[in-house]
Amino acid sequence: MSNIDILTIGNAIVDVIAATDDTFLHEQAIIKGAMNLIDEARAEHLFSYMGQAKTISGGSAANTAVGIASLGLCAAYIGKVKQDAVGHIFAHDLRKTGVYYDVSPALTGPASARSFIFVTPDGERSMNTYLGACQNLEPEDVEHALVERSAITYLEGYLWDKPAAKQAFLKASQIAHAAGRRIAITLSDSFCVERFRDEFLHLMRSKAVDIVFANESELTSLYQTPNFDEALHQIGQEGVLAIVTRSELGSVVMEHGQHVAVPAFPIQQLVDSTGAGDLFAAGFLAGLVRGEDHVFSAKLGSLAAAEIIQHIGARPTTNLQALAHQHGLKV
Repeated sequence: MSNIDILTIGNAIVDVIAATDDTFLHEQAIIKGAMNLIDEARAEHLFSYMGQAKTISGGSAANTAVGIASLGLCAAYIGKVKQDAVGHIFAHDLRKTGVYYDVSPALTGPASARSFIFVTPDGERSMNTYLGACQNLEPEDVEHALVERSAITYLEGYLWDKPAAKQAFLKASQIAHAAGRRIAITLSDSFCVERFRDEFLHLMRSKAVDIVFANESELTSLYQTPNFDEALHQIGQEGVLAIVTRSELGSVVMEHGQHVAVPAFPIQQLVDSTGAGDLFAAGFLAGLVRGEDHVFSAKLGSLAAAEIIQHIGARPTTNLQALAHQHGLKV
């Protein structure tokens, strides 16, 4: 491969998505709107109670890579699966979108990861994730030359649960910065922030990351304040480019203590919010790596997110580059 626009690193997961209601979530003790980590027994229990379901390859950073490829840019991905049926589905689905993926599958150990996603009528998704093989991502899986060739390397915060995966990301950060490249992270989930608040703050303050993506609840959790403006002010002092999504309120981009607000892209109907943040990041990063300003990049992110939330599944069903061109956003 020649130079890569965006390399993403994350948990390689196949999503199993079904519609449900709040009563079911309560009966099954599922925390609404969160990513709940489960073991294999719990995974099989929930699967047995699912109604008609749709199986789609997912994983936050992988979804972002697919979005970037759909926007016409060169994307690559690092994530771990086992050499089993689910792992084969994941790798096949990712490669057919044009994303470069060449991580060797595990031959032993736990099965490939699955996330059981329950979508309520309000479009909110509640994820129950069996991490399995994706937890075994190690520094050896991070190819030195791949990171060097990538303009931006993007990490999902969900990956921060395992020490070996942390080391893999820190290795990528060191390689990228030595090559004059940039590192981005998404905080992923407010519960993830609660587990790793100090470590996420250290990543910014130690200059291990240059770009941070968060939604409003993740940002306020990071700084332990209910006040959004206060949290925004604090991240503005961290010396990073911060991009904060606010659902129907749009997004805010903060850099050097100055911020700009960009409205959300209008939609006809909210069907499933799964992947909204992943695709917003894809659009924003695509604009950023092409040298566009923050407003253009946020508009492109909002457009990509709007496409995703109007259908089931976290990967685009429309060519995003063509869609962007239709709306005057040429990438």
